[in-house]
Amino acid sequence: MRGIAQTTIPLYNGKIPNSVTSQEKEDKDVNAAGEIRYGKVSEPTLAIYLPPKEKATGAAVIIIPGGGYRIVSYTNEGTDIAAEFNKMGIAAFILKYRLPSDNIMADKTTGPLQDAQQAIKTVRSRAKEWSVDPGRVGIIGFSAGGHLASTAGTHFSKAVIDNKEGINLRPDFMILVYPVISFSDSLMHKGSRDNLIGTNPSPETIKYFSNELQITPETPPSMLIHAADDKTVKVANSIKFYEALVKNGVSAEMHLYPKGGHGFGIRSNRAPDHWTDRVEHWLKGLGVIE
Repeated sequence: MRGIAQTTIPLYNGKIPNSVTSQEKEDKDVNAAGEIRYGKVSEPTLAIYLPPKEKATGAAVIIIPGGGYRIVSYTNEGTDIAAEFNKMGIAAFILKYRLPSDNIMADKTTGPLQDAQQAIKTVRSRAKEWSVDPGRVGIIGFSAGGHLASTAGTHFSKAVIDNKEGINLRPDFMILVYPVISFSDSLMHKGSRDNLIGTNPSPETIKYFSNELQITPETPPSMLIHAADDKTVKVANSIKFYEALVKNGVSAEMHLYPKGGHGFGIRSNRAPDHWTDRVEHWLKGLGVIE
């Protein structure tokens, strides 16, 4: 059952930071199954999915779909997921983030992280309006969206947006589903790395965006979900991240399925079980929901 957004808002009021004037127009592709994908996103949005009042727990999650930093897989890893969280009584906010491109940004490596931080800031600053507890705002990301989510969860101490209000940009929890984590030569998903940091990045830039190397004891509690037979994003991305979380004393849980491939979302024919049930149990264990 796909949810319907109550409303979709522009992510920024006024000028979008780091943007340059461009003739580039956003693409919207709808396949035979009615699934939507966006390309060339230059005007980011936040779609708001609030659970029924009687079910609302006060918790919230920002959803970051994947697509190799080339497209945004909006249905499979966005609207389908929002409906699952609403069933748990969790408010869901789908981020349609800018896709890195020199045509639309002064610094394409920073644009997606700016949008993720702005999404967290927006949900916390308008928490009362949406009946959300600002101390229970997490993030979920899929594939390259998992890279962006894990970047937000490991690089929150430095604001890359205007944040004169000093709003906390650290997610309270992080869920990473078949995530791109590392930009190292041995683990990277080449398309994601090339699109975000270019085809000839410096060793320093590779390290900065290899999020398994950026974990500290302050990294949010994290859950990882991956299939061992993923041919697109190596399962070792999740394993390395998990190992670094444990090493730093961060609360972590991981579910590795033997089969499932990549990009399964919540499709019953691909996902080995309802991994969202495991997410719900984990969030109860953390005390995010009752």
